[in-house]
Amino acid sequence: MNASTASTPSRRRWLTWGGFAVALIVAPLLFRSSLALNMLSQMGYLIIICLSYNMLLGQGGMLSFGHAVFTGMGGYAAVVAISHAQDGGAAFPLALMPLVGGLAGALVAVPLGYVSTKKAGTTFAMISLGIGELVVAFAIMLPDLFGGDGGISINRTYGKPFAGLTFGPQIQLYYLIAAWCFVCTALMYAFTATPLGRMLNAVRDNPERAQFVGYDTQLVRWYSFIIAGFFAGVGGALGTINFEIFNAADSLSGMRSGAYLLFTFLGGVGFFFGPMIGAVLMVLASVLLSELTAAWLLYLGLVFVLMIMYAPGGVASLIMMNVQMARAGKLRRFAGLYGALVGACVLLLLGASLLIEMIYHMQLNAALGSGVKYLGMQFDASRLAPWLGAGAVAIAGLFAVHRVGRRFALAWGKAQEEIEAGMRRREQAA
Repeated sequence: MNASTASTPSRRRWLTWGGFAVALIVAPLLFRSSLALNMLSQMGYLIIICLSYNMLLGQGGMLSFGHAVFTGMGGYAAVVAISHAQDGGAAFPLALMPLVGGLAGALVAVPLGYVSTKKAGTTFAMISLGIGELVVAFAIMLPDLFGGDGGISINRTYGKPFAGLTFGPQIQLYYLIAAWCFVCTALMYAFTATPLGRMLNAVRDNPERAQFVGYDTQLVRWYSFIIAGFFAGVGGALGTINFEIFNAADSLSGMRSGAYLLFTFLGGVGFFFGPMIGAVLMVLASVLLSELTAAWLLYLGLVFVLMIMYAPGGVASLIMMNVQMARAGKLRRFAGLYGALVGACVLLLLGASLLIEMIYHMQLNAALGSGVKYLGMQFDASRLAPWLGAGAVAIAGLFAVHRVGRRFALAWGKAQEEIEAGMRRREQAA
């Protein structure tokens, strides 16, 4: 192996991380509106949270339904520290406040993780669910401590400016979140190459063999659980600072934990960058999609079901499959099939979504009349024609997706066989 070949992975790694840093820096320069800046800030801290969750699920095989406990407690610790500083106590710079949240998340993870990681698989999942509900109930029972329904508000511009920054303007806060996002992402990526990270993968894949060679599988899971709790606390603190309010019922809820699970899975738990895609999708769904339609949760559920059925590796797996095909020089042959598949999916979506919008309107907004506005057009849901038309379009789209999908699958399988045959020939030649 020559020096240039050996340096290729290192060069690729520098390009990847350099590109990630440039993307974080340039993003607010391209999307300058207040809504866009707020969405970018949310993506930043959610990337940290989803990556910390994947440390449990993807790397350790621990399906947790209580991850919001650690993000919520990290946010609560940051609120308490900021409130203490606002009341004249010892001031701690806002730029370092996520460390307070991270330490709180790790401290909470020590006892809870010790109990949870004594079991694995479904038992672990049920324990995490029960612990999450207990923590939520505990927080609700102590409104004087956790703020009750109104939550606890803070002012992130407390104290003296840090390096000339007050973090009042959203752009300043975004770059703070982006800096923490980059550092935490790099640290969590480095964790995957540590002996503990490697053993966590081994415990996930074959706990009996890992235990046979002398490792305590419960300790491996517990230590990793604590580290994941730290990063979750950092993300939770950044989220609380972004909105300047902490609400226990929302921040610690099982629905929040479920959202982390759902979008981390959608992004792809088998790849390090998968949860980062999931975090972006989470913001787009909760901010943009929810503004477009009242049925956004239904669409989200349908997407989740379809991904589990047809792409269980998530969006990241679809990307890597196409990257592999492109490296083999066979992706161009799918241009026409991709176009036909996209057209068929659009046709199906148009018909199905119109049916869903009319159903939602008639069930929830019937008092406003029977008119449904869809893609700039007005439809009368009280008449039969729109229902028949939407149904016909949906059926035609479903039929087209089925036909094109079969052709696509056959072509993709043939290309995969050609790639494997080429690999075998190269191995034999070597």
